[in-house]
Formats: sequence, structure tokens, C-alpha cells
Amino acid sequence: MSERLELRRLADLSDDELARAYDPQGEPWLRVNFVSTADGAAQGSDGVSKSINNPADKRVFDTLRERADCLVVGAGTLRAEGYDVPRLPLVVVSRSAQLPPTLRDAPRGRVLMATAASADGLAEVREQLGEENVLVLGEDEIDLATLKGELADRGWVDQLCEGGPSLFADLLAAGVVDELCWTIVPRLTGGNAVRIATGAEVDVPLRPALLLEQDGTLLGRWLVEPAQGAG
Repeated sequence: MSERLELRRLADLSDDELARAYDPQGEPWLRVNFVSTADGAAQGSDGVSKSINNPADKRVFDTLRERADCLVVGAGTLRAEGYDVPRLPLVVVSRSAQLPPTLRDAPRGRVLMATAASADGLAEVREQLGEENVLVLGEDEIDLATLKGELADRGWVDQLCEGGPSLFADLLAAGVVDELCWTIVPRLTGGNAVRIATGAEVDVPLRPALLLEQDGTLLGRWLVEPAQGAG
């Protein structure tokens, strides 16, 4: 019989306790962090996730970033959300090898590009970032399993992905996601907003490992169950 999952109050946890509650369960460990409304929208009406997150989500968001070795994000999400250069190494995933404008002046070595050999922008991004910071992981498609291993080889074993939804679906399809960290805010938005995973069709079983609550916001860890017959 599985262990009963207890709902805990986020406010009752110290920062150290919260960090320990998100300890990885292996190495390398790739977790994906998302926020959505109760009806599944991963974005607000303005098309970005910032308009639906809240202080509870921000606290867990900051905790995950503090403990991560690297950050993996799709180029489209980086452009849409207006990312600046974070304190930890940022791995941009882009089939076209197009570097978002906000990252073009990043210090050498702080931003890496994961792309394919056929990418139109390959030569330019090598000039921008340095050849050692451009990972060519396939001819036309990016081999995401190899990406996970390449990052681990650099010593980045606690790997945090912040999407977007199409990259999340691709990572699930590649079988490399270990955990979903998912915040559900107590709001309904309707419309045709994007869900947290879109694109590739997947059917991935999850197991809840942690559930926190603050002011109606639910914050959970969901572990990806191994595929049947694996091992």
C-alpha cells in the first residue's frame, strides 16, 4: 500500500526545510517547474506565466533555482517571458539556434545553446557564445537524452527546466523527466490558454511525493513513474 500523502502548510516550513523537501532522488535529476490556474492555463491573459504566479509560487520557484546546478529553457519561452541572465548557467534549447535578445550580452560561459547541426543560426551563435558553449545534439532534431547526459558530464546533476510547454512535452517523450514541480493557483481563466505540456503526445504516469498549501495555492512534487518493463 502506498504511503498516504500529507498536505502541509508552506508557511510552516523554514527555508532549509523547504529546500530539503525538494531534495532530488537521484543523479542526474531533471525536474520541470510550472505554474497553472485551476483550469489548466499555463499563462495569464497577457500570454505569460508571470501574471498568474503569486508569493507562494515565487518562494518555491526561488528555492528550486537556489539549489539547481543549471537552468534549461526553450528559446521561445525565454523571449516571451523576457528572461534576463540568471545567476546559474542557462541552457537555451532552440532548433534554429536563435539566441533571445536579452541574452546576447551575457558573460562568456553563463549561457549555453543546445541545438541541431542543421540550425540556421549555428555559425552565428558559435560566434556569440563560443564554440565550447554550443551543444550540437543531432542533425535535425535535438537529442534531449544526450543533453541531459552532457549537462551531467559538466557536473550539473540538479537540472531545472522552466519550460515552455512544447519543450516539456518533448522532454517527456524522450523519457528524461524525473519530476514535475507544479503550482496550481486558485484562479479560473477560461479561454484557449496553453496547458503546461503541448505538442508531442505522451502518456506518462506520475506519483505525488509532496503537497504544500498556502492561501489556497497548491504546490506539489510529482515523480515520473518508470515505464512498464523498464529496468
